[in-house]
Amino acid sequence: MTSTSQNIRSRNISSSRKSDLWIAIIALVAALLFPLVDPGNYVLSQATLFFIWATVVTQWNLVFGIAGIITLGHMAVFAVGAYTTAMLGLYLGWSPWATLPFAAVAAVIASLLMGAATLRLRGPYIAVMTLAIAQAVYSLIMTDVECFSMVNGCQNLTGGARGLFNYGDFGFNKLLGFKYRTFGDYYLSLALLVVGMIVAFLITYSALGATFRALRDNRICAEARGVDRVYYQFVVFGAAGFCTGLAGAVYAGIQRTIGPDVLSIPLLLFILSMMIVGGRGTRWGPILGAATLMLADTVLRDFPEYRNAALALFILCAMIFLPRGVAGLVGDIAHWRPSDEPKELQSHRIPQATLKKQKKHGQELAGAASMAAPLQKGGAQ
Repeated sequence: MTSTSQNIRSRNISSSRKSDLWIAIIALVAALLFPLVDPGNYVLSQATLFFIWATVVTQWNLVFGIAGIITLGHMAVFAVGAYTTAMLGLYLGWSPWATLPFAAVAAVIASLLMGAATLRLRGPYIAVMTLAIAQAVYSLIMTDVECFSMVNGCQNLTGGARGLFNYGDFGFNKLLGFKYRTFGDYYLSLALLVVGMIVAFLITYSALGATFRALRDNRICAEARGVDRVYYQFVVFGAAGFCTGLAGAVYAGIQRTIGPDVLSIPLLLFILSMMIVGGRGTRWGPILGAATLMLADTVLRDFPEYRNAALALFILCAMIFLPRGVAGLVGDIAHWRPSDEPKELQSHRIPQATLKKQKKHGQELAGAASMAAPLQKGGAQ
């Protein structure tokens, strides 16, 4: 790679970082001000759920999209965080606030174990293994029928098919009152999403992100250059597991009940579709995909007899007509240029000032070459 290409690439990365920063600031300000327009408790509850699912998809995208590890067991990590909060609150009387770090650590451990189970596997075999792990956890919860405690009558450890409840919440009802408790849930889930996005963007723009993409695009070449695949696979599983566990803990504290339905296949496919529709491996794809499918699902709830079929058709059309996802469509619209612009500007989207500088540099080189030509001829004679 020439120095000019390196300079152009560094400028593009710097410009992309600035664009992402401004987009994030504008979106955050809009999200902070949104409850002030009084959209209603239902809309706020749906927005709260959107923030939680967007956090999960953002972390899943690190493993699936950025690192290229086709895992389908991410919701099991989410469930570990949620059940950790519920069981610590139910059996030890802990506040959900106190359980947050323990839920995150438990989820990291579960994610690392899942990563260790897939070290010798590749491609679709990882998908089958991780899906089997998630379904094994689901089966263990569903078949848990032995009496463990008398907290809610004869309470089994995981709650079994009926789940866990009466383990407490984040206390927004007492702090803000029943009317405004949804505000507390909303802002807590928004803070969760901000943390998850910061982690995702720091990894994506760092050397870690470049290493993950190298392993994804050409594993053999990356390992030949000295990249330790095993180490970085553990890193990406651990990093994604931390915020996913937090998301599970926040979900359990807000919903005030948790059951094995978080490990169901329909929910798994719904969350996975958010990443695919939004744009796998992109920076804003998980957010756009989660928003698109949450909006579509909310609209289709008015038509329950057609809801599942219409949602499946919507996802199918998005995959066919938007192969790079909603993020790719938005990027094409944002970077659209008239057809009469220079080809360099259309293909590489190089700023006009950079093109002028390159043109001037080329003219200087041409002038220097023309001045040196007579001297070379004289020397030859």
